[in-house]
Amino acid sequence: MPKPYFNDNNKIKEILMVNHAGEFGAQRIYQGQLAFTKNHNDISTIQHMLEQELEHLNYFENEIKNGQSKPTFLLPLWSVLGYVLGALSAIAGTKTSMLVTESVEEVIVNHYQEQIEYLENSGNQSQLLIKIKQFKQEEAEHIEIAIKNDSKNAELYSALSKMVKTMCNMAIYLSKRL
Repeated sequence: MPKPYFNDNNKIKEILMVNHAGEFGAQRIYQGQLAFTKNHNDISTIQHMLEQELEHLNYFENEIKNGQSKPTFLLPLWSVLGYVLGALSAIAGTKTSMLVTESVEEVIVNHYQEQIEYLENSGNQSQLLIKIKQFKQEEAEHIEIAIKNDSKNAELYSALSKMVKTMCNMAIYLSKRL
């Protein structure tokens, strides 16, 4: 029988660990974008999204510090890869950086929705569920921002979007296990 999405013995720990890794990676992407973005309006937009990601990251870091879970040991790798992805997308231009934002956030919104369904179906009405719902809504807003900033018109949209989504799904898979 295939392994369930969440390990039965460590569901909450797994959720916290993978969400911490995801929010850590997201803030590194935005930091990379900020470092290489020249347009003042783009900087303001990215800074707004980064501030929300830092709030999300802070929540999961506090849960880890309180002993609710542990971080993935892959954080150093996610730090480098996230920053490089953000930097390269910003160097390629606004449309490409917004394509990366849209693609990453679509994966995260779907991932959060799976967790929300799991927590609701298990009867878990905890602060964690409330936070994940809030964070999912904010990530969906990032998708809207990206689309308003012309993400759909980036060169090689389909191929790049697929590549970024695949990378994110692989990061989720690995972060849940390592």
